[in-house]
Order: sequence, then structure tokens, then C-alpha cells
Amino acid sequence: MALIAPRVTAGLPADDARNLARSLQDSNDITVFVDGTVHRLPSEARDAVVDLLARLSRGETVTVSSVEEMLTTSQAAELAGISHTYLRNMTDRGEIPVEYRGTHRRIRQAAIMAWLETQKKKQAEEADNPSDGNKATP
Repeated sequence: MALIAPRVTAGLPADDARNLARSLQDSNDITVFVDGTVHRLPSEARDAVVDLLARLSRGETVTVSSVEEMLTTSQAAELAGISHTYLRNMTDRGEIPVEYRGTHRRIRQAAIMAWLETQKKKQAEEADNPSDGNKATP
């Protein structure tokens, strides 16, 4: 999962900011149109959009960026369906990249998802090409 570079948007001109502020006053309903199709935003997305619009309505310059989620070893192990010990051993061997926050390991969610994808591919290859030891003898 690649992060997209942050986008900086200058504050709105005073008239536009006032009109937007007036529109947002006492409103929780944000309707989004994408290619002419109406989409109702889930509450988390709605809250982020309202916050963005409120900042623009105050004439603030806004930066929008994404944050890659960092997991604890417990969270990463649970997501991968493996034990904490196995995961720690894989990070020690460099099979899964790890970052340290003090003495605590943090693993990017994208790294776990990539490892899971690799495991699926390996399993598919093994199913398509069983080794001679696994074949039944006639």
C-alpha cells in the first residue's frame, strides 16, 4: 500500500468561506456525487469531510494526507493468524520488516498483508505442483 503525497489546499476566499460556513451550520448531512451518482458517506468519512469543509470555511489552509497503520506484534500476529513468537522470529530473521518505537516493535499493516499474499501464492503453487514425496504411488 503506497502512500499518496500530501495535498495542500489554500484557504478559501472570504466570500466562499462564509457561504460554506453558512451551509455547514447545523448540518450533519453531507451528500457526495461521483459521476452523477449519489453516495451516502459512512459516519467516519462524513466526519472527516465535515471537518475538512469546516476548516476551509474558516479560511484555513488544509493539508490532506494518509497515514499508514502501524501494528503491535500482537495485532500483527492476530491479523496474520500466527503466534506472537513465530512473528517475532520472522522479524528477527528479516522476513517481515519491523520498526522500533523505543524497545517496542511496530509492523506496518501493509507488510503483514504482503506476507499473507505471498503465503497464498506459495500455497497455490504447492497445490498446482505437488512434490514427488506427496504423490500417491500406483
